[in-house]
Amino acid sequence: MVRLYADENFELPVIKKLREKGYDILTALEAGNANQGIPDEDVLAFAVQENRVVITLNYNDFKNMHKQDPNHHGIVICISTRRKEDRDDLVERIDLALKEKESLKGELIRVNRASKDR
Repeated sequence: MVRLYADENFELPVIKKLREKGYDILTALEAGNANQGIPDEDVLAFAVQENRVVITLNYNDFKNMHKQDPNHHGIVICISTRRKEDRDDLVERIDLALKEKESLKGELIRVNRASKDR
């Protein structure tokens, strides 16, 4: 199972639910990197140093960094949501995308919210 590094904007309830599923997630706060205005390039560099996959809500910046240099341990970009039901769905979609993966080296994965028929 891949090891994750959640940037400081990633949603704590999602982190908690992923941990309940067995994911090893280090948060920016736990790493002492929160509330410092650390540039995204340094967030990715820290994850590489720690052999972790970045999990983020920041689509544009991390997509562009991946295009410029795909030499990283992986990037998972998720869609932000505030509703509890959507968070549960997001956790399941992340788990589905990452389940049984040993490595995401050089990969960029985008995890979208399920489309709802209403």
